[in-house]
Amino acid sequence: MQTTYSLRKDKKNIDGTIPIRAVITFQGARIRKNIKSVKTTEKHWKNQRIKPNAKSEAYNNHIEYNKILDEFQEKVNAIFRYIHLHNISASEEYVLNKLADKHFGHNSLAPNFFTCFDEFIETSKTTKVQGTIKKYTTVTNFLEAFQNSTGYSVRFDTINIDFYEKFRDYSFLERKTLNNYFGKLVSIIKTFMTWSLERGYHENLTYKRFKKPQDDIEVIYLTIDELMKLYKHEFKSRRLEHVRDFYCLGCFTGLRFSDIKRLTTSNVFDNHLKLNIVKTRTIDQKIPLNKYSKSILDKYVDTIYEPIPTISSQKFNEYIKDCCEMVGINTLTTITRYIGQERIDKTYPKFKLITSHTARKTFVTNSLVLGMKAMVVRNITGHKDEASFRRYVDIAEDFKRQEMDNTWDKMGTSA
Repeated sequence: MQTTYSLRKDKKNIDGTIPIRAVITFQGARIRKNIKSVKTTEKHWKNQRIKPNAKSEAYNNHIEYNKILDEFQEKVNAIFRYIHLHNISASEEYVLNKLADKHFGHNSLAPNFFTCFDEFIETSKTTKVQGTIKKYTTVTNFLEAFQNSTGYSVRFDTINIDFYEKFRDYSFLERKTLNNYFGKLVSIIKTFMTWSLERGYHENLTYKRFKKPQDDIEVIYLTIDELMKLYKHEFKSRRLEHVRDFYCLGCFTGLRFSDIKRLTTSNVFDNHLKLNIVKTRTIDQKIPLNKYSKSILDKYVDTIYEPIPTISSQKFNEYIKDCCEMVGINTLTTITRYIGQERIDKTYPKFKLITSHTARKTFVTNSLVLGMKAMVVRNITGHKDEASFRRYVDIAEDFKRQEMDNTWDKMGTSA
């Protein structure tokens, strides 16, 4: 690769100055690129640089112009080092695009994008919970599948609007990814790009303009009647009984599956639980026990299951559906999701929608319906996001309004 400069004598300006053109030669090809804003006269052009003019003449900007030529040369060198580093089969169009890319610079000579992502995951293991690490790994796999499927080369310098649009289309059209999941993918990509930017791996800021779509979704929970029906049911299967008790403990305390699974006898006190919350890293969080949660825990005192029988999350989500189906929690429930602009409505019997996550939602919603102050509920559950918690408040208020209307409608009928 070689870069030379020459005067464009065929483009001479009225004032006698002449534009400068760079000629880049590589692999038998010649790429011509005009150097914008740089011009000089023939008498001041020597050895491919602009020499100082006489003191009697108007300043010819030789310092500024030569700096532009030097910076252009440095960028050309960086581009070709990048090409060799990543084993890219470069075309004239590719080189011209890189020259026009204002974000491309020396920091673009970073390690491979996916190598850096592996580093990002590895360094996160000391500060992030296991669930977050799994999500990071999933994003890496998703990006690699995108690259293999579309042929789009995923590098630091190609994370631009073109990437965003192609990645969005691949997610929606080929992978049928829901909007909210796509938003999570974009969020993690942006987190990684910020992490790598801080380490000088790139200078590309385009990713900050990527949008993270987020649609409101239904809150699936058990009503008070459904919860008590499940709680009081006598299962013939001990396995289902254990799963029911585990689930109901979540419904009566607001604890996540991961926190209940980590419970030990040292976390249990007469009228409360005290434990360190995994997801939010809260130390010594106190969870009040009501008569229902105490009854569940008392059931397993001095047994091999104390304080509560545990099970894998996958098996749990399978068996809790069986439990709910057996007790008749089968109200038809419609959920709405979006893939891009495509709306998808699906209706299921409610038991099919019950998972470990719905226990916490059941606690929050029913606590509010029963009149517990929102501030107290948030203190127990540790909800940090105002917007997400507000959904429960709205549901509780709607429920109370419906109950009020139904009660007074019945009064009007009897009158």
